[in-house]
Amino acid sequence: MSKTFTQSDVASHNKSDSLWITVDGDVYDLTKFQDEHPGGKKILTRVAGKDASKQFWKYHNEGILKKYKPSLQVGSLDTKPKTEPTPAAAPAPAKKAAPKAVAKSTNQEESEALEPFGAQIPFADPSWYQSYHSPYFNETHAALRAEVREWMETAIEPNVTEWDEKKEVPAEIYKEMGRRGYLAGLLGTHYLSEYTKTPIKCVDPKKWDLFHEMLLTDELSRAASGGFVWNLIGGFGIGCPPLVKFGKKALVDRILPGILSGDKRICLAITEPDAGSDVANLTCEAKLSADGKHYIVNGEKKWITNGIWSDYFTTAVRTGDKGMNGVSLLLIERSMGGVSTRRMDCQGVWSSGTTYITFEDVKVPVENLIGKENQGFRVIMTNFNHERIGIIIQCLRFSRVCYEESVRYANKRRTFGKKLIDHPVIRMKLAHMARQIEASYNWLENLIYQCEKMGETEAMLRLGGAIAGLKAQSTLTFEFCAREASQIFGGLSYSRGGQGGKVERLYRDVRAYAIPGGSEEIMLDLSMRQSLKVAKAVGMKL
Repeated sequence: MSKTFTQSDVASHNKSDSLWITVDGDVYDLTKFQDEHPGGKKILTRVAGKDASKQFWKYHNEGILKKYKPSLQVGSLDTKPKTEPTPAAAPAPAKKAAPKAVAKSTNQEESEALEPFGAQIPFADPSWYQSYHSPYFNETHAALRAEVREWMETAIEPNVTEWDEKKEVPAEIYKEMGRRGYLAGLLGTHYLSEYTKTPIKCVDPKKWDLFHEMLLTDELSRAASGGFVWNLIGGFGIGCPPLVKFGKKALVDRILPGILSGDKRICLAITEPDAGSDVANLTCEAKLSADGKHYIVNGEKKWITNGIWSDYFTTAVRTGDKGMNGVSLLLIERSMGGVSTRRMDCQGVWSSGTTYITFEDVKVPVENLIGKENQGFRVIMTNFNHERIGIIIQCLRFSRVCYEESVRYANKRRTFGKKLIDHPVIRMKLAHMARQIEASYNWLENLIYQCEKMGETEAMLRLGGAIAGLKAQSTLTFEFCAREASQIFGGLSYSRGGQGGKVERLYRDVRAYAIPGGSEEIMLDLSMRQSLKVAKAVGMKL
């Protein structure tokens, strides 16, 4: 049980050899922390024995408090109100029965609203977090949500800024993804229990669906760092599905268990210095050896997420003539030799490990061919929908973070004699952010549902255009929300760290989402071309 102190108790610790402060009613012993304090000792001396809440929040965000609270807090003031455990800590929120206001048709699926979850700031979370009825989510999703958020708030969020500055997330975090059983559910397929030593505990793997996968990515994205999310699931989420769906069984059986456990890493290597969205014109070459047992690979890849840490590279190579009909997909293993990787310094997603790769006479066994020779373009195309949906999910949660941070800040920052939230121009900014987020998210839910109901081939053909359109919509929403949040925070979002730290970091990440997976311009054009092509095939009347 936490100790309680009076304000007089705290006031007696007002010297450098015994220095206590209070922040929001909690008591902290900073005696041994003084030398570590980035602002120096003098600032701490000024508030020794006093309430330093105002000074703390002027310079820091919630992540700093979460990071140091476990080691520095010694108790709370006896005047601090007792609070109940937050919903995030609950193992599995229960159903809340809703009154039946109107009679439902017999074919309408019954759904009950779930208990409220999270901070309950309007539009800061999806509506089903706030007891809105949803046909998509049930107690299994609520259980996963609670588990992931508790992990994020205790082990991840307090450290994200530090990891981003170091441009690397500790390998232990990725391994924890494997231990928790998360990786096996992030491939756009059924839950891969057959290749997993430690399956997920909070959800029956047999009940796993695409909404669980969507939710997992969404909650991970609350870290407010594209670099962090890409570090964990960037290369894996796009490099592993082709192996699972099109790799030979012997290859999958040998490679996949190590990946899903978090012991091995994989990435997707398609983009080249001269071939980005124009995949059909890539030049990385794979020639069959004289004995027909190996492909000899030579070429370069650029902007490859997670490449510097990867053991396996799902690589697009040219095995035939020019164009899409000469492209194949190979699983290249670093241990084969001839693979060199170097980190690229980019505008954003610093901790994602963006990589330049060179392949020099790499001998790849023909058994590592994914799909059929010269038919790799089809495999790549089937992968794009999953990649783009992942980008969409992340962008919309990042947009929510920008919005939520803005709401919180606007409710405590005062200008011209009143809080920012009391200025109509600020409320208008928040309203425009919210309307774009909610419209985009509801489109996303609908597309996820269609993916659930359609076969993979049908989904690829019929939903490709819509997914491309939503990819552009979500990145534009993200960019808009990052800009508006930056305007609300002002100078605080221009400097790294502090109260505007999340907004500053996300603003840097915007281009990393607007360009990869298909640039906004290409996506919008594709959305129309593909949608009209499919409509014409199924009988569109003009």
